[in-house]
Amino acid sequence: MKQKKRRDGLQGRRKPDHAARVLTGFFLIVILLGSILLALPVSSRNGVSCGAMTAAFTATSATCVTGLSLVDSYSQWSMFGQAVLLGLIQIGGLGYMAFVSVFYFLLRRRIGIRERLEIQQAMALGELKGVVKLVRLMLAGTFLVEGIGAVILTVRFSLLYPVGKALWLGVFHAVSAYCNAGFDILGFLTPGASIGAFSEDVTVNLVLAALVIIGGLGFFVWNDILSYRKNQRLSVHTRLVLFMTALLLVGGTVVLLALEWSNPQTLGGMSPGKKLLAAFFQSCTTRTAGFAAVDQGGLTDSGKLVSLLLMLVGGSSGSTAGGIKTVSVALLFLMSWSVMRGHREVVLFGRRIPQDQMESAASIALLVTGLGIAGGVILSATNGIPLWDCLYESISAICTVGLSTGITAGLNLGSKLLLMVYMFFGRVGLMTVSFAFMTKLPPDNAIRRPETRVLIG
Repeated sequence: MKQKKRRDGLQGRRKPDHAARVLTGFFLIVILLGSILLALPVSSRNGVSCGAMTAAFTATSATCVTGLSLVDSYSQWSMFGQAVLLGLIQIGGLGYMAFVSVFYFLLRRRIGIRERLEIQQAMALGELKGVVKLVRLMLAGTFLVEGIGAVILTVRFSLLYPVGKALWLGVFHAVSAYCNAGFDILGFLTPGASIGAFSEDVTVNLVLAALVIIGGLGFFVWNDILSYRKNQRLSVHTRLVLFMTALLLVGGTVVLLALEWSNPQTLGGMSPGKKLLAAFFQSCTTRTAGFAAVDQGGLTDSGKLVSLLLMLVGGSSGSTAGGIKTVSVALLFLMSWSVMRGHREVVLFGRRIPQDQMESAASIALLVTGLGIAGGVILSATNGIPLWDCLYESISAICTVGLSTGITAGLNLGSKLLLMVYMFFGRVGLMTVSFAFMTKLPPDNAIRRPETRVLIG
């Protein structure tokens, strides 16, 4: 009988999640191909290969839409290399199923159940209904928004540079901003300064910020907003995303403005209007965008802490952004509030939030925060760099932000590999990676252990 029970228990285990494996494998393949292309001499401006580590690190950062880099993108990469970089950013931003769907649409093939399940997981959707329609909207909306942003930026850059150069600058930065990647090719002005040369340019800052925000809202939110006229209502998810986005943008701007107002290394030398613009952009870009209008190393310790918190929150589920996600953070606060009032359920807009979603939000928050702090400690201990800077680097990597205080290139080999792993986890998702390689025992077959209580609080 014991043997039979054991055999049945083993049969109850299911194989690792197929959709998760496909998603994980896709990103690994893209990173590998990108590394090979970037390592070619033709990808480098000087015609000499950049080396395996630089190529692999850059490909990982671009595919995972992070923005951390060992080299200045303009100084290192030729036109071919920049094109490869842009392709990796676009593929990484949209993800696996978006590009697979393009081929299905072109070949006029029907997208089956398996593919729909993969789309559902890749885009963090709650149900299968309408996933194909959402993919069509995502593709059309992506290229439309990127196109509008590229046109505006091209016009602005054309006032300063030849039309051809202005066009490439406009397209590259529009795609990089929308995909929340943070890569720039403005190194011909000041290498490694990101968009610092345009920190007081209203057009460039607002267009990039708008693209970052739109890209970070999530494709489900898009669809919900566009369907509002027909449905006359917004989902609980969309309302929560919009509220949290507005709160973080406004709150982050006000706090950073107050903390950095007199800091000569950041906002101190600007006019009041420019200070407001720079603080708003910093509040926006820390939400996984990665562009830097001010020197991140020059921030006060308080400013760095606020930026770290904004990094941890990140954007919204199903978007190009990383981090814990706005909805997850909101649910954790709501859960704490409910517990403090003695309520057993979390209620939002008159609806009860399922317990499994609360558990997922808590798990993701704990894992991301814990790994971010652990990574910072490891970087500091192994490189002899101040902990603040290392925490900034580590959390920036796992939340796919891309902001840095300038220590990336000087890290040792082990630290660079750690950041690559963190960027991969941050883009694909810690839960997705675990589902791809770990077997799970379904709840129906699980053994229920005796219950006990521990002291809390």
